[in-house]
Amino acid sequence: MTIFDEAFEINDETIKTRRDLHRHPELGLEEFRTAAIVAEKLEALGLELSTGIGKTGVVGLLKGKSESPVLLLRFDMDALPIQEETGAAYASEYPGKMHACGHDCHTAVGLSVAKLLASRREELAGTIKFVFQPGEEGAGGAELMVADGVLDSPKPDYSMAMHVWNDKQVGWYGLTPGPIMAGAHIFTVKIKGKGGHGASPHQTVDPVVAAAQIITALQTITSRNVNPLDSAVVSVCYVASGTAFNIIPQEAKIEGTIRTFKSEVCNKVLHRFDEIVCNIAEAMGCTAKIDIEQVTFPVSNDPELVHLMTSVVQEMDPNAQIDSSHQTMGSEDFSFMMQDIPGCFIMVGSANHEKGLDYSHHHPKFNIDETCLPFSVAMIAQGAVEILEKRPKAGV
Repeated sequence: MTIFDEAFEINDETIKTRRDLHRHPELGLEEFRTAAIVAEKLEALGLELSTGIGKTGVVGLLKGKSESPVLLLRFDMDALPIQEETGAAYASEYPGKMHACGHDCHTAVGLSVAKLLASRREELAGTIKFVFQPGEEGAGGAELMVADGVLDSPKPDYSMAMHVWNDKQVGWYGLTPGPIMAGAHIFTVKIKGKGGHGASPHQTVDPVVAAAQIITALQTITSRNVNPLDSAVVSVCYVASGTAFNIIPQEAKIEGTIRTFKSEVCNKVLHRFDEIVCNIAEAMGCTAKIDIEQVTFPVSNDPELVHLMTSVVQEMDPNAQIDSSHQTMGSEDFSFMMQDIPGCFIMVGSANHEKGLDYSHHHPKFNIDETCLPFSVAMIAQGAVEILEKRPKAGV
């Protein structure tokens, strides 16, 4: 039986696992139940098991007929602090928590891939490192796993991950060589002035006015400093100041995010951000403190791996719609596992407009068309086999 046929044969099990995880969502670095299920299933398949990697992460090592090359397969496990409104029979049983991004799907797919490949271990031309990651949604799970040695003993030669994608219909695949997801920074700016009575503004130094000027000026970074053929986002998403209608406050605070694909664009944006904030604050008689933290690097696919996986998808599904130019300013911390390791991150269309399964990621009504799951299992499993066999000259 082929991998493709077997992926469909075990699809009921994949769906059952996905729905169980969907009912019991766990937030980043709290995935204790999920991790226990993953560990139990991997151990039953005979994989070498490591737990508690990056706090709640699980790693399973599947050795084939040779120890190298080594392929890392990443599947994220965490949910979001959202109250579910799907009305699904398998909706979240935990108030205020929901799998609103599809990580329940990724974990279920990963376990089914492990099952398919474990039964073929004698045929595998290398080693597969199954990485079930916690805390992708901003909790730094990938970075924590890297710090705990997930890229060591053995060091991967290749890496691969997938993401269900509700912006696109089932049958669509995003396989883009080069950057596919943006690197992300988060910023906090505190602007200090001199407070006082709202009726006597001349006796104050108003940080609210300075913040307003800064917010407006920051928008000129992408419109006037970044080449129109490049991409960048500077978004102020949080503004806070003041305690009453007649008090000019001492301080204003703004927070937001910066997204870029290229390091040179990122450096330019960060440089102009600092200049604009500091100079406007000074011109308005205020002082500014800037804190910027890099959350993720850009996710950049290796062209050779993309070429191989494109062939896998085309053979698996002759009707597949393959998009080789898809990019999103969304970010993914899988980038921490791709820094020195050639990788391939694949988007898998999961929406169905006719069934109303097309709400965006992080929406209370987010849900997927589960018909994408067996294709995802087959794609990752077959791709893993071929990467180990063909050993593409990636990263050169």
